[in-house]
Amino acid sequence: MAHPKKWKNCMSENMLTMLTVLGVLAGTVLGFILRYSRDEPWTKREIMYIQFPGDIFLRMLKALILPLIVASIVSAIGGLDLSLSGRIGVRSIYYYASTTISAVVLGIILVLIIKPGEVSSHGLTTNEAAKPPRNVTTVDTLLDLVRNVFPPNLVQACIAQYRTILIEPEDAIKAANLQNWEISHKYGDGTNTLGLVVFGIVFGIAISKMGEAGKPLLTFFDTLSEASMLITKWVIWISPIGVLFLVTSKLLEIEDIGAIVGQLGLYFVTVLLGLIIHGCGTLSIIFFICTRELPFKLLAKMGQVLATAFGTSSSTATLPVTIQCLDNIGVDPRITRFVVPIGATINMDGTALYEAIAAIFIAQVRKVPMSLGTVIGVSVTATAASIGAAGIPQAGLVTMVMVLDTVGLPAEDVTLIIAVDWLLDRFRTTINVICDALGAYVVEHMSRKELESTVNLPEETIELARVRKVEA
Repeated sequence: MAHPKKWKNCMSENMLTMLTVLGVLAGTVLGFILRYSRDEPWTKREIMYIQFPGDIFLRMLKALILPLIVASIVSAIGGLDLSLSGRIGVRSIYYYASTTISAVVLGIILVLIIKPGEVSSHGLTTNEAAKPPRNVTTVDTLLDLVRNVFPPNLVQACIAQYRTILIEPEDAIKAANLQNWEISHKYGDGTNTLGLVVFGIVFGIAISKMGEAGKPLLTFFDTLSEASMLITKWVIWISPIGVLFLVTSKLLEIEDIGAIVGQLGLYFVTVLLGLIIHGCGTLSIIFFICTRELPFKLLAKMGQVLATAFGTSSSTATLPVTIQCLDNIGVDPRITRFVVPIGATINMDGTALYEAIAAIFIAQVRKVPMSLGTVIGVSVTATAASIGAAGIPQAGLVTMVMVLDTVGLPAEDVTLIIAVDWLLDRFRTTINVICDALGAYVVEHMSRKELESTVNLPEETIELARVRKVEA
């Protein structure tokens, strides 16, 4: 009689995960059925109707990001002594730096060995109708990143982020050089997540320094964090329906699915192979070195997170689900609320790998020779671009312009890879989220003795996390 009960409990605990994964698969099947159910293409209005339930789900998740990020970081740092917070922060940076650098190196090795650009160079042309998101220079992008770290207005940072816009001069000779373009500064739509994360860290440090005087404020952020997580529990039950309609509408929206198996097929395979090797190989090795465990048992319990990441194509939108899942697994809440929001903002392994491969792929298509110095330049720029990606609208393509500038290629060449970017974006987001989740576990494992010696969390909270870990 024990076995049926155990099976029933397992099904009950993993029901939401299975439904979310089923939602992704059902969305894919439904998308292809609807796409080929009639001869004429689906109109934008029809696609909008189909996408509507998914949009509502995405809006709910995004509404939780702001209170969750600020409250979680302030609560986590304010509840730990500064020396421990510093050590946890340093370990997080070491982990994120090692995974990002290894992703870039892996991507460059694969693209130089496979050489997908040489295969695709015959007949692959720039789509003149499609324009890059905006003209930028590498320096402008990096300066915008630094500016967004220090928002002048916290209320404005909740709804907008700083961007440099280059205005093309009327003189054709001057227009040939981006350095002659007029510089305009504006605030574009989108939460300045990076600036809010930095503010949350500084504010948490200040509360910790205040001691007893800061306890009422710390209690407020603790309560806000817990309330946000409670709402997250309610929202994630809509995720199976949300991801189903998001995936379905995306398949109807794409004009040329054939590009994946056509001229961009080998490029697509190269990026996907790199993401799989990094996700299953490189991250596993780093995880094992740090914990003496393999991550696959942990990942098996995170199907809900991976399906949400694939369906929404956003690390930040998946953030509430990631924290909720890690809490259920038993990872110390003080770690998840500190490490995961920072990782979702600055740690983009999949993006870094993709941009390194894409830049060299385009160089191969254009038959631009790649010296060792250029390859190193691509690796450094792709790493920097992945950090800045979270703070820039249309992140992958905008920062791709920055990497192309390193190779000496025009911004318009971004349009060579737009046809498959929609699908690769989902895969690299999934890898980004995997890295963040594993990072929280690794940092907790390395900080376990120090965490057990602190008494900043209520004892029942610490005991609950410990029990959940034993059960996992």
